[in-house]
Amino acid sequence: MAKTRVVTLDLNFQGKTQAIASYLIRHSAGAILIESGPGSTFSALQAALAENGLRVSDVTHVLLTHIHLDHAGAAGWLAKQGAQIYVHPVGAPHMLNPEKLIASATRIYGDQMEKLWGEFLPVPQNQLNVPNDAEAIKIGSAEFIPINTPGHAEHHYAYLFEDICFSGDVGGVRIPGYPYLRVPMPPPELHFGKWRESIARLKKEKFAHIAPTHFGMFDDPEWHLNEVQKELDSAERWLENAMKAEPSIEELRQMFTDWVNKEGQRQNLSADVAKAYELANPLGMSADGMYRYWKKVRLAA
Repeated sequence: MAKTRVVTLDLNFQGKTQAIASYLIRHSAGAILIESGPGSTFSALQAALAENGLRVSDVTHVLLTHIHLDHAGAAGWLAKQGAQIYVHPVGAPHMLNPEKLIASATRIYGDQMEKLWGEFLPVPQNQLNVPNDAEAIKIGSAEFIPINTPGHAEHHYAYLFEDICFSGDVGGVRIPGYPYLRVPMPPPELHFGKWRESIARLKKEKFAHIAPTHFGMFDDPEWHLNEVQKELDSAERWLENAMKAEPSIEELRQMFTDWVNKEGQRQNLSADVAKAYELANPLGMSADGMYRYWKKVRLAA
């Protein structure tokens, strides 16, 4: 069973457990990672590998679901240690030359960039692999199928491995122990329609477990994907109602934060778990994504 072959590595992002995962799969010549995590979690990744009897140099392949800093920031560093990196075609140019990506993130995070995300190194051309949608990636006896799943980002793949779906962010954010998830909706590529199509596509696949990067592996993929669908529908309805008042972006951020926090209270989330959700899915970022979607997509329709 695939689940027993996969080890969830907790990257202890900003000192918080269950915020960002990297998934470890051994093969005959070393180890494969699903997600590199950000550059700020190098040391946590090294420590997690060491706990499993591995060094960074044992990592031969890294499959990225998409190029956001919390998922792909350490890929260049791992390439420097010898790993081959796999990424969606739309994201590949930014892995070769991350200057635009870093500049865009710096506008958002300012002087917090280094603390949050650490170093983002380019991936050399000869170590960057760009599989097509549904094109099998074979590494030793392991086979992964990348599934094009836009909605959260245009450069997003989910990966099927035996009976597991590594869902990146298109599968939402879910902390173990709570029957509750949230959908991360950052700018600039949030698109509700494309996201629903991605969920519909994943529902057609056969897998017994779903593993979002935030955080861990779950054994109820049907419930999980249905909840993502419900959360998308709920968020879009909320946005349609909120935008009637033509709020500023600052007002929308506050309105959205209040709305989501009330839902968290109804779910009886502890302060610790609420912090993990916020680190994995900053609410202001989702408000910004929805605001841009409304202006660029809905009003242009």
